[in-house]
Parts: sequence; structure tokens; C-alpha cells
Amino acid sequence: MSKCMALLSGLWTPELVWCLSNGPRRFSELRRDNPTITAKVLTGRLRDLEARGVLERNVLATSPPSVEYALTSLGRELLPAITSIVEVGSRLLLREASGKASEGVQPEQANMRTAPKRPSQQRTDLDAQME
Repeated sequence: MSKCMALLSGLWTPELVWCLSNGPRRFSELRRDNPTITAKVLTGRLRDLEARGVLERNVLATSPPSVEYALTSLGRELLPAITSIVEVGSRLLLREASGKASEGVQPEQANMRTAPKRPSQQRTDLDAQME
């Protein structure tokens, strides 16, 4: 267990692995998925995860050159654990919101959220709203 937790340790690590769960992403896409992370911290986290073998960095032969990050087989092995954490977190949020609702606070006021969606699902929802 400690080996797995060592791979997932560090601020933003689980979030970045989760964001890469649907396939390769570029740096700017990862920033968009995690708007509160700074570019400096994101760069450091990505380098650390690459050094640990959790993700790989692929330089694309485009003009100007761009970089994509993707999970390695080790990174994909971590997904069931992260999925379980996301599901438990979603249930905790719902439980907290329902507790506030029973106290007379409206769900909107309780900051009620549905189960977190993967980044590709979020974009689809935004695209549908814009239509």
C-alpha cells in the first residue's frame, strides 16, 4: 500500500492522473482542467510523475512544437484506486449537501455537486450548454 500511496503523493497528483485517464492531454488542457494550479507547480508535478514512471511526455512534431502527456501502464494501474476515491468523495459531498438540506439550507446554498466528471465529459457538457 505504501508504494502505491508514494506514487499518488503530492498535491495535484491524483487530479492529474484523473485528467489523463481519458487519453493524452496537452499542458494547456491540463491547466484548463485544473484552473487553480499554477504553471510552475503543474510543470513540477508533471516532471515528478514522469520520473516516477506514471506518465510519459511526448513531443509532437508540429510547428511550433507541442507536448502531450499520457499515462503509462503504471499510471493506468492507478486508475481503479483513483476512481474509488472519486466515488467516495462524491458520496461525501452528497451526504454533506443532504445534511445541510435537512437543516433547511437549499441545495444551491449547500454547494451541492454531482459526481465529478472526467475532463472530456466536462467539455461535452459545456459544448451542449453553448448550443
